[in-house]
Amino acid sequence: MGTYKIVTYGCQMNVHESEKLAAILKGQGYSPVDRAEEADVVVFNTCCVRENAERRAEGNIGALKNLKAERPDLILAVCGCMTQQKGRAEALLKKFPFVDIVFGTYNIDEFGLYLQRRRGGEKKVLQLWEKEGPIDESVGYDRSGGVHAYVNIMYGCNNFCSYCIVPYVRGRERSRKSVDILREVKALLDGGIREITLLGQNVNSYGQDLTGEPEFPELLEQVGDLPGKFRVRFMTSHPKDLNERVVRVLAKSPNLCNSIHLPVQSGSSEILRRMNRRYTAEDYLAKVDMIRSALPECALTTDIMVGFPGEREEDFADTLKLVERVRFDSAFTFVYSPRKGTPAAGMPDQIPPAVKKRRITELVALQNRISEQKAAALIGQTVEVLADGEDLKKKGFLCGRTEGGRLVSFRGDPALLGQFVSVRIQAAGLSALRGEVV
Repeated sequence: MGTYKIVTYGCQMNVHESEKLAAILKGQGYSPVDRAEEADVVVFNTCCVRENAERRAEGNIGALKNLKAERPDLILAVCGCMTQQKGRAEALLKKFPFVDIVFGTYNIDEFGLYLQRRRGGEKKVLQLWEKEGPIDESVGYDRSGGVHAYVNIMYGCNNFCSYCIVPYVRGRERSRKSVDILREVKALLDGGIREITLLGQNVNSYGQDLTGEPEFPELLEQVGDLPGKFRVRFMTSHPKDLNERVVRVLAKSPNLCNSIHLPVQSGSSEILRRMNRRYTAEDYLAKVDMIRSALPECALTTDIMVGFPGEREEDFADTLKLVERVRFDSAFTFVYSPRKGTPAAGMPDQIPPAVKKRRITELVALQNRISEQKAAALIGQTVEVLADGEDLKKKGFLCGRTEGGRLVSFRGDPALLGQFVSVRIQAAGLSALRGEVV
């Protein structure tokens, strides 16, 4: 039939949904290529969580204007969170009239139909659902993660943090049935996958919208109890919902990684209140203490935002203190970006860009120092690594990650790929560890 290229922006959820788009395209006879210039169909799967992601997507869409003029049969499609925003799809088509297909997050399973309509002669296909529909289990995924795979356990979010666009473009929380999740995970393990990441905007809320389904701790236990040796991770956890039941399950099952991603966003209780996070800094620290009491070696990662409206110097100082206190293994740090339609976008006391820049620079420096110290503490230790790829920077070296998610490079035969390997750490840097197989 032809060739395709998918360009993905944003979170793991988008990456996983691009695997669904790939499956739909392959099902219609298309094969993947590396460059848009070589493709017959180009799909942009967009993100709108931060302004920078939208700008990059629009810049790359606009860059194909001349290619589309040279090749009118080229089909350009845009989907994802950016297009699901109210009025955004129409504005995008006005700005980029050469785009052929636009659809949103609620109807990604229908992409094959829209592609057929466009090939059948329909000039423009604009399809946006105003409300989330039932979960469609009939469309599969063309996974490209080697020995790792994502598995959605739920969609949507009910939390409405004041800065976040996600509930408006992903809809309300909808959980998959556990039998479907377990069937999918078992099939992946039987097919050679060795690491599963369970995905949801707030995995801790899993099952609460369904009658007769297990809640997240029970689901996690059921996945971990499947036969074989493998790893299970999950993200993202909302601190207000993480409980001791989850931590007890992690401590019990050897297949569940002692690793939790727990976004704090701010170390100031006042800023957390303005963010509508529904916990205080003290609440968060109590959760950290609970985790480390049960799982002393648990890796903790987080998300931290600076420059939220009204953030005073003392609020930022509280964030630095919390980071010093918790000593995260790593952190995704970012500057607050106003999102149209969210309460925070209209709040007073927006922070000047220069102040945001200074604060993010200071925060990153602090977290980098902590991450380097924690990495250096692993020198001389033997860790288990899932070998999942060749180190492209070092000939004869493989790479993989520890249970805590740290990247490790080590000399090894490609026959080790897909296996769990014991590696003694010899050197440590900010981005990766280096070791030898033992």
